[in-house]
Amino acid sequence: MKAYQEKNTKTKSPFYTIMKDSIITLSLCGLATVIAFWFFHHLSNPSGNTSGNPAGANISLVYITALVLVARFTNGYVYGIIASLIGVICVNFLFTYPYFALNFTLSGYPVTFVFMLIISITISAMTTQIKLQGKVLLEREKLLMEAEKEKMRANLLRSVSHDLRTPLTGIIGNTSTYIDNADSLNEEEKIRIVSHINEDSNWLLNMVENLLSVTRIDERSMKIAMLPESVEEVVAEAIQRLKKRLPEAQFQVKVPEDFLMIPMDAMLIEQVLINLLENAVIHSKTTLPVELTVEDNPSSVTFKVKDYGIGIAPERLPIIFDGTPYTPSTLPDGHKGMGIGLSICKTIITAHNGQIHANNHENGCIFTFTLPKEEKQHES
Repeated sequence: MKAYQEKNTKTKSPFYTIMKDSIITLSLCGLATVIAFWFFHHLSNPSGNTSGNPAGANISLVYITALVLVARFTNGYVYGIIASLIGVICVNFLFTYPYFALNFTLSGYPVTFVFMLIISITISAMTTQIKLQGKVLLEREKLLMEAEKEKMRANLLRSVSHDLRTPLTGIIGNTSTYIDNADSLNEEEKIRIVSHINEDSNWLLNMVENLLSVTRIDERSMKIAMLPESVEEVVAEAIQRLKKRLPEAQFQVKVPEDFLMIPMDAMLIEQVLINLLENAVIHSKTTLPVELTVEDNPSSVTFKVKDYGIGIAPERLPIIFDGTPYTPSTLPDGHKGMGIGLSICKTIITAHNGQIHANNHENGCIFTFTLPKEEKQHES
């Protein structure tokens, strides 16, 4: 049914476009004529001649304005040129003595009409060209957005295939070991195996939460429903949720004293904060508290997650948000890569029209993202 409707629309589209543009052209030219008559009868000289009085200039401007509107709301050059000819003929036929007759013999009028026609056609051509350039730029922006979406999708799939496979492999291996050797394992070994299974299961749960968060973003427009939310409440909720998962983790939170509300999807921003804070706790290899700082700027709010650990490999910084798996074999928890979480953070912040980046400092690394205070509207 949908395919039939699209086919039917495409079949009627040329005729519909011609009719629409023709109606717009005739309507604007007719409206311009009515306004011109008003100017003519209220501003013309008692003799009825428009030469040397404001009516002639105003009438010409009325038709030129109509021409600009025709060029703006119709497609192609043809309708603008038609409006130009209608304007020139109407000025000569209706508002030039002798009235209701074409007369280009009066002194100065041939030159006036020729230049008016040239100006009108030039305006029509320029307006149409600007519209075409705007369409080209819009199409280019759509292509770039589509390419970015495809890149994000590919990176996400690559991260998912890696980050799902390795914890599942660990769970399967540990459960097999437990089942096959249940009688020979002592209590300590059983607890260790079950702890690993529980740890991998929680990691998978976190991954599912990340994947579910992406479904809140409109796949076609990369937009989300944003409402004014309290920054302090969002930060507090993220810390509370993460403390349930990592009860021994320590955080130092600094937020502005002034009450801050900015447009956002609160659940998605909470997920970003949880991902960044959890990465800092797990991958920094330090027991020092992780710092979360919120800064109030004139046009945006900045969030900084700073740890005092081993930092990030310099070669990883440029691609850390691409979702590329990075699990050095030297790490005992190598299956717990940062790929998918940071890739989703980038997707969420981009959908909020914000920016996110990572840097090393002298004693660890710092993740920073900004959110605009006003929601930006994009033309579709």
